Amino acid sequence: MANEQQLIKKVDGIANVLSAAGIGYTDYLTQLTYILFLKMDAEKEEFGLGSKIPEGYKWKDFCNLSGEDLVEKYEEILKELSKQTGVIGTIFTKAVNKIDRPVHLEKVIQMVKGENWYMMEGDLKGALYESILEKNGLDKKSGAGQYFTPRPLIQAIVDCVNPKIGETVADPACGTGGFLLSAYEHMKNQSHEIAKQKFLKNNTFFGADNTSLVVTMASMNLYLHDIGVDNSPIVCQDSLIDKSDRMFDVILANPPFGTRPQGSVDVSSNRPEFEKTSDNQVNFLQHIMSIVKTGGRVGIVLPDSVLTDTGATARVRRKLLDEYNLHTILKLLQAFSMHKELRLMFYSFKKELLQKKYGHTTIEQVLNIHSFKTH
Repeated sequence: MANEQQLIKKVDGIANVLSAAGIGYTDYLTQLTYILFLKMDAEKEEFGLGSKIPEGYKWKDFCNLSGEDLVEKYEEILKELSKQTGVIGTIFTKAVNKIDRPVHLEKVIQMVKGENWYMMEGDLKGALYESILEKNGLDKKSGAGQYFTPRPLIQAIVDCVNPKIGETVADPACGTGGFLLSAYEHMKNQSHEIAKQKFLKNNTFFGADNTSLVVTMASMNLYLHDIGVDNSPIVCQDSLIDKSDRMFDVILANPPFGTRPQGSVDVSSNRPEFEKTSDNQVNFLQHIMSIVKTGGRVGIVLPDSVLTDTGATARVRRKLLDEYNLHTILKLLQAFSMHKELRLMFYSFKKELLQKKYGHTTIEQVLNIHSFKTH
């Protein structure tokens, strides 16, 4: 069985071939995800563990085909599995084939066929997939950097917020699932009780993204780490218009910045309790403030404009200072930003019943008390 570096080399080799044929890394990664899931399901079935895939749409039904027969059957499988429920329906959300030349599709299938993925250690296959996601995120041509937060930054934020096993953790703009996976790694050795480990893998996490291919990647990323193997904790939705009453102990996020894309549903019409603004970052801050439980903690990356802008931003900032304990503000290195024109800050706060002894707190007081610079 190949090791991680050998597998990454194989994956990259096919990526280079497909790139020369005009197939981008993101499209390749999405198809690899679909094919890998089908292969792992077949391996589980061989071990007598059952299959989640309907008859006629399994790995065995297309892996030995070639030419147009292969492409047609593969596309038929994707169409059918996108209608399923549970983890299958999530991973195959709006699934379509982006490798339409049989010779290229065969290369991906042969690479996946050559390994026993299900028996591979979870840490190995998880690390492999994370490495592929990271390469995709760092590839400027792919445009996927907006979905990928650098892992050292994620690790630092998770360590600061310090989620505990038994707590619930959410990321309402989850991208490829980096925050959720890092939180899992942080918590998994805190207790070896069977009940707590079961809760950790099946009930702890929630992630949302409004881009189907990103939901596919995030779901597979967690699935390969044995998280949400029956029902994925990732959903495809626009968090800013979500009106569910779910609350969480810990929120970790690096939400999208800028204004809402043209044609998007107006946030204020769905969330009338929000201060009306077109700024994504302020709307996400309001959403996160609304879904964290009393006693819960938040770690979020936002532009420094949240500290200084007037109007709706100032009113949201006022609420944050009056009703939450904003205890940490840190300026991030420019290297952590995919938005080179923005200065990013890490904010950490807690929702608690504060005893206001000194009247209104100002952002200047917070910065002065903690001796953090914003420039």
